[in-house]
Amino acid sequence: MNDAEGRGTVYLDHAATTPMVPAAVAAMTAHLADIGNASALHASGRRARRVVEESRETIAQALGCRPGEVVFTSGGTEADNLAVKGLYWSRRAADPARRRVLASAIEHHAVLDPLHWLADHEDAVLELVPVDAEGRLDTAALAATIERDPASVALVSVMWANNEVGTVQPLAEVVAVASTHGIPVHSDAVQALGVLPVDFAAAGIDAMTISGHKVGGPLGVGALVVRRELELTALVHGGGQERDVRSGTLDVPAVAGFAAAVELAVKEQAAHASRLAGLREQLVSSVQAVLPDAVLNGDPVDRLPGNAHFSFPGCEGDSLLMLLDARGIECSTGSACSAGVPQPSHVLLAMGRDADAARSSLRFSLGHTSTATDVETVVAALPPCVERARAARA
Repeated sequence: MNDAEGRGTVYLDHAATTPMVPAAVAAMTAHLADIGNASALHASGRRARRVVEESRETIAQALGCRPGEVVFTSGGTEADNLAVKGLYWSRRAADPARRRVLASAIEHHAVLDPLHWLADHEDAVLELVPVDAEGRLDTAALAATIERDPASVALVSVMWANNEVGTVQPLAEVVAVASTHGIPVHSDAVQALGVLPVDFAAAGIDAMTISGHKVGGPLGVGALVVRRELELTALVHGGGQERDVRSGTLDVPAVAGFAAAVELAVKEQAAHASRLAGLREQLVSSVQAVLPDAVLNGDPVDRLPGNAHFSFPGCEGDSLLMLLDARGIECSTGSACSAGVPQPSHVLLAMGRDADAARSSLRFSLGHTSTATDVETVVAALPPCVERARAARA
């Protein structure tokens, strides 16, 4: 991969976004010049609608759900908001006692922030369930939290796999606990799709978030897969599109590209995951060989195959990121910036790490364009960059 100035770039931030695959580019560009609103009744509208519905069927077949359960959105963030807000409002309207919303303490901010918003503005009681030192949900704590007063729980949201440290969550256990009390479960599967087996019906969940640009599809499109029987209150009102829970004119080319990417990602999942896991093991063992004090975060085995998340003691992750970036190596920190001020990762803090450890982390995420040469380049660059980052902090 080359940047705008023609220099080689090692891109290891596929968990943030991954390049579009040729199949998605072809499917999307095939419809860019088409005319027709998919909600219109004339011939052009019907042609656009056919593209949308065929794409919906393709995604449903790939994900083990019914076509009518696929609700197109602008991406993962909107789908997460629709899931947690729509479920809360609907469940609360049916029974005012259902005020409690439960989620793991390591959810993506696309789930956490709307849940905090519900607590601040909609009288919700937010309870974050702890995780262990490897970032796995404490299912005993979840069960105890639910059983304290199950009739007051509106919903449970637990991600399929963590976006920072890569730990796969015990979703089957979550569903077993919640379904006993008739509590709907939402899962953000944005990071899981394409690298882990994802089957909506088999998982037993009630709603699931996916996103196009994480699986080689276009930006700006995603979906909430949600059981037809589940009542959702709409966030956006207008034309009544998408089961009347997500109004708005559909982006037909993006939907077509999204479907092509999902179909390919699911078809190639096993081989893709195996290749990524091999590259990740090469990266992890090589980093620990040249930097023995580097700490691998997350479950060492039950994790996303392309995720390698390290803490580098004595470093600021942001400084280390910029030093690597100057060498043409792109990754991400385990922290988020708020008003330009680096904040320690809420995921690592929830795992019991202190603030210094949480600020000393980098995530390397591999994808379909990653190579063994990329790994070798990173491993060669890390020791001098870590040395400079430590010297800058001293």
